[in-house]
Amino acid sequence: MSWGSSTIAVQKAMATGERRIAVIGCGALGLTSALLLQRAGADVTIYAKDLPPNVRSSSATGVWSPDSRICLEEHATPAFKTLWESMARQSFQTYQNLLGLPGDPVEFIDTYALSDAAETNRLGSPPPDDRPPFAELQGELIGDLIPHGVDYPPGSHPFGARDLHSDTIMMFNLTVYARLLMSDFIVNGGRIEIAEFHTPAEFSSLQQKTLINATGYGARALFEDQSVIPVRGQLARMIPQPDIHYGLFYKDVAFIPRRDGLVFQVVGENDYYGFDDDTTVPNRTEAEHAVNTIAGLFA
Repeated sequence: MSWGSSTIAVQKAMATGERRIAVIGCGALGLTSALLLQRAGADVTIYAKDLPPNVRSSSATGVWSPDSRICLEEHATPAFKTLWESMARQSFQTYQNLLGLPGDPVEFIDTYALSDAAETNRLGSPPPDDRPPFAELQGELIGDLIPHGVDYPPGSHPFGARDLHSDTIMMFNLTVYARLLMSDFIVNGGRIEIAEFHTPAEFSSLQQKTLINATGYGARALFEDQSVIPVRGQLARMIPQPDIHYGLFYKDVAFIPRRDGLVFQVVGENDYYGFDDDTTVPNRTEAEHAVNTIAGLFA
């Protein structure tokens, strides 16, 4: 969502009349905001504690999923849906301009969701969850952007007696993508200063009087913004294999063929898995479970 939300932030920043603008943070939102400011004619400095790859956005799966846990369904008002759709379409359009570039910063892949029909029938429906559901906006508002999925019955694919659903999704080579954004920003005359802020009052020491807050999860502590909820999604990484260009989803485990290392991730049976968990220490048991689950498909 970075290009779409950054477009809104840049419009507001430029409306102040200032042309020397600071961006706080150097993750995906910080870099896209800085680039859009430059294109609008601003003189931009990024202030950040960490630079890629040591930013939280570098730890994402790399899959474009713009509505993933963005808000609870109860907060998805008509006004929010309109705003979200505008941001999503703006982001998608921008990413299309990055297809085919060296290193494939953006590309499309096929993913396959598999289920064991016999096990599904035996277990029945999952137990009810009385927590409020998350908004699902992609299919409702931007379903025309992504090719529709296809169902394959058992015996018509290489994975045996399982049901299979295929989708085409957009994903990122995050290391190349981050380097591309950083390079474009520097080439255009941008400056980066390493700085750490502990309270918003410290912003008054900056020369720039108009700032874009792109601190991401850091806003939870810096601005005491408790609406920013961490969602832990541990990634188990393995050596990359250039000839693998497909993703898998099986038994609540996702496999993503990132170019900088194959990713295995336990995603849980619903969107609350890992909710409000800010742990960053890897869990070896969970990692082995994720890898072994996907490996079981090839036994």
